[in-house]
Amino acid sequence: MTRELELLKYGCAEIIPEDGLEQKLKLGRPLIIKLGADPTAPHLHLGHAVVLKKLRQFQDMGHKVIFVIGDYTAMIGDPSGRKETRKPLSEEQIKDSARTYIDQVIRVLEPQSGMVRFNSEWLGKLEGKDIVKLLAKFTVARVLERDDFTKRMKAEAPIYLHELLYVVFQAFDSVAIKADVEIGGTDQKFNFLAARELQKEMGMEPQVMMTMPILPGTDGVIKMSKSIGNTVDLLDEPTNMFGKLMSIPDGLIVNYLQYAAFADPSTIEQAARDFEGGIVNPRDIKLMMAEKVVDIWHGEGAGKSCREEFLRVFSEHSLPSDIPDVALERDDYPIQVAKLLTKLELVPSTSEARRLVQSNAVKFDEELVDDPTKEIHEPKKPVLIKVGKRRYVRLVRRD
Repeated sequence: MTRELELLKYGCAEIIPEDGLEQKLKLGRPLIIKLGADPTAPHLHLGHAVVLKKLRQFQDMGHKVIFVIGDYTAMIGDPSGRKETRKPLSEEQIKDSARTYIDQVIRVLEPQSGMVRFNSEWLGKLEGKDIVKLLAKFTVARVLERDDFTKRMKAEAPIYLHELLYVVFQAFDSVAIKADVEIGGTDQKFNFLAARELQKEMGMEPQVMMTMPILPGTDGVIKMSKSIGNTVDLLDEPTNMFGKLMSIPDGLIVNYLQYAAFADPSTIEQAARDFEGGIVNPRDIKLMMAEKVVDIWHGEGAGKSCREEFLRVFSEHSLPSDIPDVALERDDYPIQVAKLLTKLELVPSTSEARRLVQSNAVKFDEELVDDPTKEIHEPKKPVLIKVGKRRYVRLVRRD
């Protein structure tokens, strides 16, 4: 195995066919590497970074990366891992998210000519007869084999016709850009296999599919999701990012060290031995991991500053030195606790706010708040609001 192949395969969950990447590299030309993402939320998170880092390795070896933004398919919604139909997004929501995607992606990838493509370029031009021809390449039985649809049918949950089109359109993306390799999370396996099949049907050499492990969210239970509030976003402020990373369960430390901090294999192996053998305090490994991650996204030295601040706050039980003062408009009052937390951007949604309040994770001036519907009036003096272990805001009166 060549050094190039060894590096590209490192960390992958699965490659299909097994020797496919080796055969593609023997072609002796720059390969077209595809990553597709639907702009369903404005922020990318560390789960996306796992794949972006692998793409950068391909770039560094002279291959061409094409980041396909699914502005067209986002109007359908990827059913992968979904127990219910995704809510449709407006064109404006999709455009806004797409713009932020590009800004975030170029923090990892080297900008190249033609690197970013929108699948509306080709899907938007398909006429009715073209779509019928595409659909004729797939059977309903094959599409319904996907695990998420099977689960929905067993639960007697609806599956809509437009959702069946998603896999067909996503597969056509690979045909349109002539992808040699497609990279994504393990939850995309069905979509990737469908793309291989369509390329064969269209007389093309099928792409190699490479799946990367899915990074669990900060709750340690499921993959990162903005709606659940368990993400570490690439645009998070350094202290917030560091705090989130320190909150992960100890069992995820080595996983994050490899797939979020991108530590070298020897560091990962040593950390695994130390953790499993109880040689060092898990918190010390977590501090190292969090420092590395913050340095990646905020520059050398940012992680060290966050580490010092974290230890000062949590070891000395003192407050952070950078708590923001926020004043709402007078017309916003009275406002329910759940809505207030959302408006202050301490939580991603009112449902998450309600959950945290009911879990005794919200304090106003060190007093627990247990009613998410309680109405709050404009404060006469500053009120320190604390959510969880690391989120603070000082609510002040507007002048």
